[in-house]
Amino acid sequence: MSSDAGGQVRQIGNRLNDPLRVAIAGRLKAGKSTLVNALIGRRVAPTAAGECTRVVTRFRYGPADRIDVVTRDGDRRSLPLDEDGMVPARLGVPAARIAYVDVTLTSDRLRDLTVVDTPGLASTDVASSERAEQAVGIDPDSAGEVTAAEAVVYVFTQAVRADDRAALESFHTASARLATSPINAIGVLGKADTLVGGAGDPWPVAGPLAVQQAGLLARTVGDVVPVAALLAETAEAGRLTAADRDALAQLAALPAASLTLLLASADLFRSRPAPISASARERLLTRLDLYGIGFACAQLAADPRLGTGELVRRLYAASGFARLRDTVDRTFRWRCDAIKAGWALTRLHHLAGFTADPRDRATVRDALESALRDPAYHRLRLLDAAQRAATGTVPLPQPWEQELIRLATSDDPRVILGLPDADASELQTAAIAAAGRWRAYAVDGAGPAQARLAHVASRGFHLVANEVKTCKI
Repeated sequence: MSSDAGGQVRQIGNRLNDPLRVAIAGRLKAGKSTLVNALIGRRVAPTAAGECTRVVTRFRYGPADRIDVVTRDGDRRSLPLDEDGMVPARLGVPAARIAYVDVTLTSDRLRDLTVVDTPGLASTDVASSERAEQAVGIDPDSAGEVTAAEAVVYVFTQAVRADDRAALESFHTASARLATSPINAIGVLGKADTLVGGAGDPWPVAGPLAVQQAGLLARTVGDVVPVAALLAETAEAGRLTAADRDALAQLAALPAASLTLLLASADLFRSRPAPISASARERLLTRLDLYGIGFACAQLAADPRLGTGELVRRLYAASGFARLRDTVDRTFRWRCDAIKAGWALTRLHHLAGFTADPRDRATVRDALESALRDPAYHRLRLLDAAQRAATGTVPLPQPWEQELIRLATSDDPRVILGLPDADASELQTAAIAAAGRWRAYAVDGAGPAQARLAHVASRGFHLVANEVKTCKI
């Protein structure tokens, strides 16, 4: 095998030992960086326009906080965090020369999850890969950082529009078509608190809208989760102080009609008479926005003795971020090995199809086929089958598709079989029944493509039955 192809294979192998890498994608001003900060638990990614928001930025765990600006020619320029503990808005190198920004942080949240913040998707009329790179803001050098991600979070602001789908397609093109499916991608309705305007309760609107988005993107993401990202960032990064709590308490003491009028819009909140200073009001807007301020005031009005810590906990609950973190755990962290294996399989398939030397292509292709035939690597066949079903390449009835995804991405027989309280005997019986059901589907009722997937699933359930029999569950 040539040194180039061999190097790519070794690189793929090395990536399997690294933390799962998740790319955050979305339109301009969708709140991606705010979400990144909430996920990391520190306000470190700049949210205002600047050089850093126009380049790919990777956040990973390290023994010390450090920023390296990596240029297209491979040079690295080290920078300190700014006085607020954030990546500087100005990087000292023109954005056009930057491949990506490499940020290492001591945050424990990054020990098993590397986060890649991408530039906002902009233009939607994409006719070529070159225009896609210009539209998304990802050039060929920095695209390598994105394609190294095994999973994706798409951030939306409101209903999914036709141009959102086109923008996502441009993201795929510019990132060398990072293979995404409901197995390794989720959507986030990132500014749920702004859906109804003012301080009104957004959740009666946000919940159904997220369900509608999930239906529209069923072949792209596994779920769409509504989140008030600004509240989540403030709560997770510890940005609300005792002084902020006291300012909110003063607002909470206002007559209800006066407070309602004050919270009707940001302009009124800034301009109308209030018991706190203009700077305090602006600070609250940047941390909570109108919904968060109204929610906090309601909590303090009901319990004036409420402390700062408890108020922050309630704001966190009101942000919807707990559900997102649980979804990230279920979709990414718990499937980490499966997602990585699927990513490696996709990259090796790509290498087998596009490597210049035909001998290298044959070598990689033969190695893949050998691995897929080995019973010890049946999980790879399951992953390949699940990806085909999840993306709609090979359509299956919805319950069958979900069962196949569970079989491919979970190691827990109770999760796979949907029997959380079953004992070993019940699990073995259910696994054998599932294997027979998939086998029957393969020979009666399935087309050729579905039958191939069904045979793989049947074999997988037989292996689950054997595992339950030989192991203490």
